[in-house]
Formats: sequence, C-alpha cells, structure tokens
Amino acid sequence: MAAPLRRSLTLLALLIVAPALSAQTRGGLDLAAMDTTVVPGNDWYRYVDGGWLDRTTIPADRSSFGAFDMADRRLEPALTDVVTSAAEAHAPAGTEPRKIGDFYLAYADTATIERRGLAPLRPDLDAVDAITDRQSLARYIGSSLRADVDVLNDGDLSTPNLFGLYLERDFARPEQYAGVLMQGGLELPDKAYYQDTTAAGSEILRQYQRHVAAMLELTDIPDATAKAAMVLALESKIAATHMSRTESWEPSNGTHRWGRSDFPSKAPGLDWPTFFAAAGLERVDTLIAWQPDAIAGLSALTASEPLESWRALFTYHAIEARADVLPRRFDDESFAFFGTTLSGVTEQRPRHARAVAAASDALGFAVGHLYVDRYFSPKAKAQAERMVHDIIAAYQRRIDALDWMAPSTKAEAKRKLATLRVSVGYPDKWPSYDELDVRRDDAYGNAERVALFRYRKAREKIGEPVDRTAWAMVPQEVNAVNLPAMNAMNFPAAILQPPFFDASRPPSMNYASIGAVIGHEISHSFDNLGSTFDADGRLRNWWTPADLAHFQAAGAKLVAQYDAYRPFPELHVDGKLTLAENIADLAGVTAAYDAWKMSLGGRPAPVVDGFTGDQQFFIAFGQTWRTKMRDALLRQRVMTDGHSPAMYRALTVRNLDRWYAAFDVRPGEKLYLAPDQRVRVW
Repeated sequence: MAAPLRRSLTLLALLIVAPALSAQTRGGLDLAAMDTTVVPGNDWYRYVDGGWLDRTTIPADRSSFGAFDMADRRLEPALTDVVTSAAEAHAPAGTEPRKIGDFYLAYADTATIERRGLAPLRPDLDAVDAITDRQSLARYIGSSLRADVDVLNDGDLSTPNLFGLYLERDFARPEQYAGVLMQGGLELPDKAYYQDTTAAGSEILRQYQRHVAAMLELTDIPDATAKAAMVLALESKIAATHMSRTESWEPSNGTHRWGRSDFPSKAPGLDWPTFFAAAGLERVDTLIAWQPDAIAGLSALTASEPLESWRALFTYHAIEARADVLPRRFDDESFAFFGTTLSGVTEQRPRHARAVAAASDALGFAVGHLYVDRYFSPKAKAQAERMVHDIIAAYQRRIDALDWMAPSTKAEAKRKLATLRVSVGYPDKWPSYDELDVRRDDAYGNAERVALFRYRKAREKIGEPVDRTAWAMVPQEVNAVNLPAMNAMNFPAAILQPPFFDASRPPSMNYASIGAVIGHEISHSFDNLGSTFDADGRLRNWWTPADLAHFQAAGAKLVAQYDAYRPFPELHVDGKLTLAENIADLAGVTAAYDAWKMSLGGRPAPVVDGFTGDQQFFIAFGQTWRTKMRDALLRQRVMTDGHSPAMYRALTVRNLDRWYAAFDVRPGEKLYLAPDQRVRVW
C-alpha cells in the first residue's frame, strides 16, 4: 500500500534466538515438517506444517515463531557482529561506525542508566507541567509532533503523540512530497481495545489502568490511581474519534488537502497557529489530513477536556515512550503489560540482544551498509533480480490473458508494470546520519535525538522533489514492501536467505517461497488499494466501469472467504481489513507459479522425494507460512492487522486449480471450493 499506503509482506520481522530449523532433504523439501497422515484437502496447513507445529515451542521471550523468525535467527549473528564490531573498533568520532557503537554501548550500559535515574526524564515532565492554558497545551502538542507513525512494520496508523507526521508522495502532485497529519493519542494497539466490552476486553482495560498507575507511581507522581483513571477515560474519548483501520487504509484519504489556514475552521478547538509554530511547520502551506474526522475530533477534545487530564495523559506517555532507557523498574513494568498481558510473552529478551536491535533500528541504513558489505552475496542479488524479471513477465502474460478486462484497462496495467521500479538488496544511495548526535553515555538522550532527527528529515522534505530511489526498508529487515504511490518495491538483502531462498534447492521451491514474496509485492500494485494509482503515482481511476465492477466482485468473494475463518469462536478474520494482503497473496503465488513454469522452458519438473514439481511448489509455499503464535498476540493481530494469520495465508491455494489437481482434492473435503467459488483476481 501507500502511506500510509505502504504494504509490507509480514509483521513478524524480529531479531531472536529460536529453536533449530527443521532438517531438509538433499532435494530441499522439509519432510519432517509435514504430517502426511492428514488429507491435504481436509487440513492443508496441518499437512504441510503439522510435524513442525507439534515439536516447535515458542521461545519464552517471543510471542510467536515462524519462517520469518527462522530467517531472523540466521541474521542475528551477522547483525550482532556488525554492531559489536563497531563498538569495539573505536572509530573516529562522528563516523557512522562510531555512532553505531556508541548507541549500542549506551543502550547496553544499564549501570549508567540506573545511576542517572529519573534525571533524563525530568525535562519532559517539566514540559508537561508547563501546560497551564489552552495555548501552552497547543504548544506542547506541536513540540511533541514526530514522524513516528509506523504503518510499514507494525501496521500502526496512529501514534502515542496526539498527532503524527508522515511523509508521502503527494497524490495530486506526484512530483513532490507531501506531509501527512495522522490521528494519535493512544497507547493500546487500536481503538477496538477501548471499545471491547467482552470479559477479555474489560480485563485488558483493567490491567492497562493498573499499569498506568504503576508507571506513575514509579515516577513518584502523586494521586497515581486517580490520574490513571483520567488517562484511560481520555484515551477512551480519543479512541472514539479515530477512524478504523479499514477506513484509514482508503487511498482517498490522501485527497484531504488542508492549508494551514483551513485547520481552525475544519478542526476547531486547538490553537493551530501555536501548534504549527511549535512543530516548525509555519512555512508549510498544505498538509494532508489523512483522517479528517479524527483530526477534528482530537482538536475538539483539546478544548473540551480538563487540562489536568491532558497533563496526566502526557505525563504517562512521556514515561512509557522511554521506559526501555529508564531504570529497570520502568522497563520491567512496561514489559509486564505490553509484553506479557497484551502479547503473552513471559520473558524479556536479553539486554545485549535488545541493544543490537535498538542500534539497528536507530541507525538502520548505517548498520545495513556494513551488513551488506560483509554478508550479502552479489550472486543472491543477481538471482533475485532474475526472478523479479520472470515474475513481472508472468504478470504481463496474465494481464494479456484476462478475458474480462478491456484493452484500455490492460494498457494502463501494463504501463504500471513497465515503469515499476524494483530495488533488490540495498539502496543505490545510502542515507546520511551526519546530523545525528549519538553519545556513549546517554541512552535516553540518544532515543530522543533519533526521534527528532527523523522528524526533521521528514519535515524538510515536504514540498521537495520525490526521490524514487529512496528506500522505505533497511537492508537487514526480513521483509519486503510495495510503495504504490511511488510505483516502486524494495526487497531487502536479509530476506534473500533460507527458508525463503536457497540456491541449492530446486527452482520450484524458490519460486514458491521468495518467488511468492516477490509476486505478492508486485501484486500490491494491483490490489484493491494499489490499483487506484496509475503508473505515475496519481490517485486516478484507470478502470472501465465494467472492469472495476468485475474486480470488486472478486474482492467481495475473497472478503467472504476470509470472514469465515475463526481462530477463536467469538472472533473471525476481518475480510475487509485484510483484503489487500489476501489479494496480494493470491495473485502473488499465482504469478510465481506461472513464472516457475515459464522457467522450465517446457521441460517437466524433476520428481523430488516422491513429490511432483507442482506438489513441491505448493508444499514449499505452505511451509513459508509455518507459524506458532500465543493466543494473546493472535487476538491482537486479528483485531488490528491488515494481514491474515499465517495459517489462513497458507490456505490461499484453495483458489488455485493446479493445487486441486496436484493433491487430488475432491468435493466433500473440508477445503474444497467448487470452481465457480474459487476467487480469480489477476
């Protein structure tokens, strides 16, 4: 999607130490992962992954474990080497290796963090205490504006700050960047948490209020219990203003162009001139109000809610934002709620591993540059680029073969493919961290300066020419992304490794795993959201009415199919929220299959371990989605995630005729879909 229309492949990119990988045969199939006692047409996920599911235990410090985590396990020693080597090298001051090392050492230095106590936090608390009237409230909200909306990695369409700034290509003027103002103000993952009246939902809110009080008490804030109640009450009112995630993904939100002078009339309540001045946006003429009703609702709350409630809210948010670089009691309490209560994790990751991850996040491209220099194979890059070429060619053929699409629509779709910019491994130009100040003895200050550095970089680009070569992901992410407004894709170096890619195994399996990833991301240019952008990144309807109706009808069938999946009796997958990802899964694996067949040049695929080429392809695809997840996190994902849970992504094959033939899936079996019920999008 784009941005927030940016769509990544998965939300499970974590740096972890995890159980050993399953042993593969010489042919590359992971036979031990399978449960061949199961009929594929009755339980496909169990058939391809049942053995692995039976013997795999989620590590105590993880809320989930799957194929993406396996790739991360292979990545972790390399990143640890890169970061710790930078720390040991004593590079010259001001260089990127020195900054990486200093950030890591400061984060890992818990003795200094303990010794400094609450001193680093005091200026932030003093700034909150200075809110004495509506103008100073607006000044504080503006000064805390940050580019901290993370729609790419965790699907978050809001920020704990009251508003967030996002940088995106201007839909109306694609040659330049626009600043996007986003809804915010919540610490829980989504508005749905504040509105969940079930027993489980009510218990989470009770535990959250307890947690807020505990964080305030640790800071010696008086009347912590009463103020925690204020925080929950105000966040609940904030949640009521928010657009839902499904609504927030609509590309048409990018058309709400507000001049600075429009904000007081369109969103009355907040002292907007003071806000813009404090945010350093007084010279920005226009912003995109991505969730206009929410922005108006939040603004109204700043005028109607007591200043005491706002001070309580911002005090807690300031503490929570930096809990990991405050004394351990804060870190532990934050983990107890957000790690254990919300996600089911029982053990905090080791500090040194978190320090590596924090340094990699803070100086992502600097760490990524060192990583690819040491560990990324040019051969892997070349092979992936060839695969991209093959899958794009397969997609072109599929477009040509569509009997329901008009020639004019086909021409527009093929122009998008022809101009699609695909970047593999790493960016052509490396972003600079010259302006970022990192100090060896200041973990708290480093976190603050990184946030401000990112904000200033985003703010400076508003109105500037778009750089289509810029990357949205760092090379060390096990992930991939499509940027429809840019008509571009990134495939980071770290995903080009087992279990997604292995040069030693048959092409059928590589096309099914990394090939399906590539196809997935290409397909995002043509999902229900990406298809609303033309080749130039303009938000424009390039479909004939009949073609659009056909496409939307196919999407509606896919919505109904995924709505029927229930990981819990009382909770089903949201087919509308996950539609874009489900379309991409379906079109992606279909294009990857076609590309693999084309690569054979008419020759039959060799049989491996008794499995035909088609069977190898579909098994490898199903094993890409092997995942175990704690119930607490699974509930969270179903409520908030634009991706379907992994076990249902594996069931994408239900819509492919070739799967039925490969495994002799027959009517009466649980997963069987009649031919007219199989969804065919592209």
